[in-house]
Amino acid sequence: MTAANQNAIENGNTVLGIEFGSTRIKAVLLNGDDNQIIASGSHSWENSYVDGIWTYSLDEIWQGLQASYRDMAKNIESEYGLKLKKIASIGFSAMMHGYMPFNKEGELLVPFRTWRNNITEEASRKLTEKFNHPIPQRWSIAHLYHAILNEEAHISEIDFLTTLEGFIHWKLSGEKVIGIGEASGMFPVDVKTKNYNQKMLEKFSDLISEYNLPWEINEILPEPLLAGENAGTLTKEGAKLLDPTGNLEAGSLMCPPEGDAETGMVATNSVAPRTGNVSAGTSVFAMVVLEDKLSKPHPELDLVMTPTGKLVAMAHSNNCSSNLDKWINVFKEAIEELGFEVDINNLYETLYNKALEGDKDCGGLLAYGYLSGEHITGFEEGRPLFTMESDNNFNLANFMRVNLQSALGAMKMGMDILLKEENVKLDKMLGHGGLFKTEGVAQKFMAAAVNAPVSVMETAGEGGAWGIALLASYHLNKEESQSLEVFLNQNIFSNQDEKVIAPDPEDVEGFEAFMQRYKDGLAIERAAVENLK
Repeated sequence: MTAANQNAIENGNTVLGIEFGSTRIKAVLLNGDDNQIIASGSHSWENSYVDGIWTYSLDEIWQGLQASYRDMAKNIESEYGLKLKKIASIGFSAMMHGYMPFNKEGELLVPFRTWRNNITEEASRKLTEKFNHPIPQRWSIAHLYHAILNEEAHISEIDFLTTLEGFIHWKLSGEKVIGIGEASGMFPVDVKTKNYNQKMLEKFSDLISEYNLPWEINEILPEPLLAGENAGTLTKEGAKLLDPTGNLEAGSLMCPPEGDAETGMVATNSVAPRTGNVSAGTSVFAMVVLEDKLSKPHPELDLVMTPTGKLVAMAHSNNCSSNLDKWINVFKEAIEELGFEVDINNLYETLYNKALEGDKDCGGLLAYGYLSGEHITGFEEGRPLFTMESDNNFNLANFMRVNLQSALGAMKMGMDILLKEENVKLDKMLGHGGLFKTEGVAQKFMAAAVNAPVSVMETAGEGGAWGIALLASYHLNKEESQSLEVFLNQNIFSNQDEKVIAPDPEDVEGFEAFMQRYKDGLAIERAAVENLK
């Protein structure tokens, strides 16, 4: 406990960031003066697979938001003896894109369709061809066109289309806006105008004209905003939604809501050209801020934007650590069956470090952690599997290594296009997310995967909640005409403890050998999907 933090809480000079991740909703409160973390809170949740759709219910969304805030406020009261009554600036972030259409009464027309749904392949392909611009399956416009192609009953009733964080922001502020980074994953954004691409809006209108819908696409999308621009304030109704106790006052500034890809860029100070970051947890995505446009569209790569509108190439994989987590729990269960207690964090650290002892090419072993579909490799559904030849070097070290490297496999296929075919220059990648919590392990494999230095900061575990809190702080504290890059360099990252691992040439060679096996073995994964129903 510090006097500075106590004063910030009492005077309402605090900044709140809340991010809806795939398995956890996290709230982070900063001191508005020095941007140091005062307190945090969290709430665990899981998506459900209902009628062929990965979703979270509205009740789960609101209960999770309130639970994470309540946990954070409880920690403040416990440490400082104060109730949190006033917050200077607030920001919301969530899993990127997805589909939340509302009617004129503000009612959600279909259950929230998350990024995890690989159901829009036809729509994605047709839009990519029409626009000559990559339209990934999880983008909001792909979901909308999918619903139109299927002539779903709700499409004529749509009045507003947004994403999860856009929905939360709207209900708490009354403003139908979205950060430009997330906007660029709802519908392509023009780098020059910083608004939705006009030619593509017109092409989409032509494409759907035969359906005679009572709306135009530009009428139902949220307004894109740059970092630092005014996105409204917390209303009385919004304050009550966030904090049902009634302690929280209305009036907080609200920064543009952003996706987890953009908050990951901010949390790792990767918003300038030739910088990149990789977020590795339930899913994994690597992003590189570009100096120029790519030579042509690549379906394996998304083109999105930084929170200030710079072009970014992203290689996004739906699957990363979830299946690996299941294996860790099997080991935990075995140890407990023998009568021993085991600390789960110690178990992760031990097993991850064991992977460093494995053969550079994983001893010939092969694994896929596809709990869900994987668009980069062309799978609408996934089946986790592990296989090997009878004479492979099967031991614990190689088993852990193959599962860790496989967690990065699909993402690496996208990055290889960016770095090897497009010759994009990358000075350094910055890693964050749960996969990097064990020091030096996933970081070492990531450096081998991208053949570039990978840095992990001491704040890597804070992730996107901290990133959106920093955007809320920028909105509150930026000096006139101060860029986000300058704000982050001067105010946030000037004294960061940063650990860098350069790629080991033998690790790079071994990873490439593993990747050839990974690509060749996709037929095995296809057979599993087709035969395990």
